[in-house]
Amino acid sequence: MNPTWKQSVIYQIYPKSFCSAHGQATGDLAGVTARLDYLQWLGVDWIWLTPIYLSPQRDNGYDVADYLAIDPRYGDMADFTRLVAEAGRRGIQVMLDIVVNHTSTEHEWFQTARRERDHPWRDFYLWRDAPNNWQSKFGGPAWEYDPVAGQYYLHLFDTSQADLNWANPELRQAVFAMMRYWLERGVRGFRLDVINLISKPADFPEDDSDGRRFYTDGPQVHEHLQQMHREVFAGREVLTVGEMSSTTLEHCIHYSRPDRRELSMTFNFHHLKVDYPEGRKWVAAPYDFIALKRILSTWQEGMHAGGGWNAVFWCNHDQPRVVSRFGDSGAWRVPSAKLLATALHGLQGTPYVYQGEEIGMANPGFADIAQYRDVETLNAHRLLLAAGLPEDEVMAAIRQKSRDNARTPMQWDAGPNAGFSSEAPWIDLAPDWREVNVAAQRDDPDSVLHHYRRLIALRKRHPVLADGDYHCLTPDHPALWVYLRRTPAATLVVACNFSGETVAETLPPLGELAATGPARTLIANHPDTPPLAAALQLRPWEAVMWLVD
Repeated sequence: MNPTWKQSVIYQIYPKSFCSAHGQATGDLAGVTARLDYLQWLGVDWIWLTPIYLSPQRDNGYDVADYLAIDPRYGDMADFTRLVAEAGRRGIQVMLDIVVNHTSTEHEWFQTARRERDHPWRDFYLWRDAPNNWQSKFGGPAWEYDPVAGQYYLHLFDTSQADLNWANPELRQAVFAMMRYWLERGVRGFRLDVINLISKPADFPEDDSDGRRFYTDGPQVHEHLQQMHREVFAGREVLTVGEMSSTTLEHCIHYSRPDRRELSMTFNFHHLKVDYPEGRKWVAAPYDFIALKRILSTWQEGMHAGGGWNAVFWCNHDQPRVVSRFGDSGAWRVPSAKLLATALHGLQGTPYVYQGEEIGMANPGFADIAQYRDVETLNAHRLLLAAGLPEDEVMAAIRQKSRDNARTPMQWDAGPNAGFSSEAPWIDLAPDWREVNVAAQRDDPDSVLHHYRRLIALRKRHPVLADGDYHCLTPDHPALWVYLRRTPAATLVVACNFSGETVAETLPPLGELAATGPARTLIANHPDTPPLAAALQLRPWEAVMWLVD
């Protein structure tokens, strides 16, 4: 019997941009609680909250200053306790984001460590008298000199995010105690931020690149996660998902295979780099559709064969909106948003829906750098201009790739500030909020929102969506992605046309399948869906799921 989370759908909430119950510029926990009825109606089983801890917000909460305190911007512990209780009453479990590759430099551990060389917390961080040549993922050197400490500290991300020293057993115990603290307060899941970066080689070798090959899936990472499982998860029903940066399929099988006793599932991002020409993020470029299918198919087949489990997703707080990225945010926004949902929710793995994805929110297209708030984006703008790139070229890349594309406020209705707050939000609204919002789509049974609701319900009704193997029928087709999901009892066909043109293709396996028994249309994004047959003809951005059982 599969764990229940294999039939579940998880909804990611970025609290800063979700809903403000108190009329402030940023969202809050009370705003999340106020929207739980909506999430129950949508049918999701879990909500994942991105960091709500006390933080200076240099990286929107991923720079934690106190793991045991709620940031006052979001409320207090009473607000959190009420949220957990109210979610539970609606059959929704709560997952917290755990950020333990690094802390804010304002954390008490770091502030003490920089002042007192002999304090035990000094060894909670990674210090050197001279830096090596590794580079930060946010741009620039990965080492920062601290004049109080008299040494350099490692920061793989922003200079305000000092990396923790997981080789120190006392640090590990402090992290495990913090996680147990939240479990005791009703949390039932953890999303572990860049967790495969926590183990660094002791000698910090020089590199001919940026250093990531030495610390990605580092030397003791599996040992650390197995210890975490023993000391935090064992004996409890806890759902865990690891965010894996630049990882490999082999490692993710190990992270998520049940007998390894590490994590429940993993995120990987290889499919979200198909619009990075030669691996460069900050370049405006089209995406490679065949590469997208190839990467997703490789992970579908490999994780299934190896006994691992995928977290499947298009969007999160760090990624552009998928309808702008792989769909059509113009005339074909509605069918392409539904197609993207169908293609993803047909895959094996636990689907994640990022707030606003279910209504087809698009990139805002901000033209002025002053409209952006993200530290990575602002660093990229500064560094790319300093390297001599033209402003228009830099801004074109930022409009396409910035993390702020996902961080504009949730569009609830056509009222002031899209129903997000009575006060102007911390970042501008996307310009389409009057037309693209929850209220309008909830009243429209043919909307993107209702399509997501139907997909979420299908996963609970049809075991093939969780258990079936995966086989792609169109790996090299320039517009079609057609794949099968199969168990001994049923076969699911998912057919998607990723183009604005009608496409016809003859696929003999579909004809053979249709001959074995009647095929039911489970869901489609166009009316008058044709029956399953070898001669497949799909209209622009058409997507269909057929079931043969």
